[in-house]
Amino acid sequence: MVYILLGDGFEEVEAVAPYDILHRGGVQVGFAGVSSRQVTGAHGIEITAGCLVQDISLEQTEMLVLPGGMGGVRSMCASEAAMQLVRSAYDRGILVAAICAAPTLLAKLGILNGKKAVCYPGLEQECAGALMTQEFAALRDGNVITGRGPAAALEFGYRLLAELRGEDAAGQVRSQMCGGI
Repeated sequence: MVYILLGDGFEEVEAVAPYDILHRGGVQVGFAGVSSRQVTGAHGIEITAGCLVQDISLEQTEMLVLPGGMGGVRSMCASEAAMQLVRSAYDRGILVAAICAAPTLLAKLGILNGKKAVCYPGLEQECAGALMTQEFAALRDGNVITGRGPAAALEFGYRLLAELRGEDAAGQVRSQMCGGI
């Protein structure tokens, strides 16, 4: 199971695009609200999460995905349950993926120390300890996957699917979605 964590103010495309791509690729995926099941994105789109962060069991979890959006990231950072969940997942070797502003949360937890990472341009200084680059839309280092920002949401989603189900599965979904046109 893949859980996409949502706090009020999350960047909608960074949550919905990876969800859609993973779902198309046969991955069981769901939204988890940080403080409530009804979550409002940065641009007013509301999503009803299937569960709350504190309801997640890491026993069957393949990956946690953290969308950006400054409000959503602040919400996750302010939640002890969300921060503990991310830390525990990382410590267990579960894939942790963060896009846009969300890599700053990973940096606060010390997860990015010594890792290559990307984030929303201009937030690199908030990712102390990381080896920041802007060469990639999404990249993996260890059990951490980072993505650049809203325009990279599809590439980020394909990278997540490739890591979970292989490059062939990601290529097939990309092709079905008319990737490369």
